[in-house]
Amino acid sequence: MKNSRRGFIKQTTMAGAGLLVAKAGFSAQSYRRIIGSNDRVRVGVVGFSDRHRSSHMPCFMNHYKELNFDVVAVSDIWKKRREEGAAQWKDKMGHDIVACRNNEELYSKKLVDAVFISTADFQHALHAIEAVKAGCDVYCEKPFAETMEDNRAALKAIKATDRIVQIGSQRRSGSNYHAADEFIKSGKFGPITMVELTWNVNQPGRWRRPALLKELKEEDTDWKRFLLNRPFEAFDPRKYLEYRLFWPYSSGLPGQWMSHQIDTVHWFSGIPHPRSVVANGGIYMWKDGRKNWDTITAVMDYGPINDPSTGFQVTFGSRMHNGDEKPSEIYFSNGGELNLITNTVSPKGGLTKKFAEDMGLQANLLPELSLSNTEAVVASANTGGDKLTSNHVRNWMECIRSRKTPNAPVEAGYNHSIATIMTNAAVHTGGKATFDEKTQEVMVNGKPFKY
Repeated sequence: MKNSRRGFIKQTTMAGAGLLVAKAGFSAQSYRRIIGSNDRVRVGVVGFSDRHRSSHMPCFMNHYKELNFDVVAVSDIWKKRREEGAAQWKDKMGHDIVACRNNEELYSKKLVDAVFISTADFQHALHAIEAVKAGCDVYCEKPFAETMEDNRAALKAIKATDRIVQIGSQRRSGSNYHAADEFIKSGKFGPITMVELTWNVNQPGRWRRPALLKELKEEDTDWKRFLLNRPFEAFDPRKYLEYRLFWPYSSGLPGQWMSHQIDTVHWFSGIPHPRSVVANGGIYMWKDGRKNWDTITAVMDYGPINDPSTGFQVTFGSRMHNGDEKPSEIYFSNGGELNLITNTVSPKGGLTKKFAEDMGLQANLLPELSLSNTEAVVASANTGGDKLTSNHVRNWMECIRSRKTPNAPVEAGYNHSIATIMTNAAVHTGGKATFDEKTQEVMVNGKPFKY
């Protein structure tokens, strides 16, 4: 179905609904869904995870009545979470919820028009492919993909449809971020010269599930379905429940946290991905069997591929053993800074008259400004119902109705994944990662990076 639902409606007005439906080959059910702007949208849950329970659920509840949405089914390969999901959504919705053992069962029943995807990091892109091929609109958590093979496949599959896909980069629905984007794009900020991104915590239990591990039994889940296209290995409850700590099921700090922050760089600058990335770090504190680092510093070069004389540097630093979880995003220009901790623009660090005159230049100082209509950034990925995520879920729901492009379309996920995969490549090889525009491959030492 190449045309949007909106375009289809316009065509029916001109050509007559019966003739156009016959020509396009739509079923009666799909035709009803296309023209029924007042019909209830049936939503399914792919992965009844902590993220879904604590964030998607309360945010959906903020808007579902007004926009006429309903949750009707939960798909989870673990019996415990499948039953919990069905019970909790039944309590919220006031009717029975269909509990599906896997996504194949969910889609074969033709129960849903749209899905939330909040499964393991490495599964997001593949589950998004399944969803759009089943004709569903998608809210897909980040990181979108952890390998370029999955990233390319998902982009291709989604772009071949007219499905509404919202990537869970909720900063794109924050009014302070929109104000920052408008200020930078207006030219008033001047060229970006550097961006500093940090995200620090002191949480030995972050991404750990020690109590829950005792409840997971292999016979109650489907380990082979969990692995998808990752290499087979014996059942490991830690990799199932604590996947964020283990490559290749997650890249950890880059995929979980950098993906949010680097997305704003792409959005504000209009540059889709780094030219190069180097990174270093290690497991310096939490020696609990994890494979993904508890500390990382990545340095990224951004700018036109064919013009290394222009551009800017981005640094991402994250540690899990010292910090108060107040993510920092500071944009620098020659005239000052745009600070998304304080939601202000200021002349701090700008070129003063004294140092400008020494070189025969004019002073360059930004004004003191507050970004309008600001909202506090809620840092925790497991904090539910925050305004940013609520706005983001609502935007997805509204776009399902209008068929407009959502705030964080699939391209946003594709591009943040390039940046995180380049960082992964630098982390795992110790080399300098670059990107081949022609092949859409992450390269290290002239060869495509393969995990």
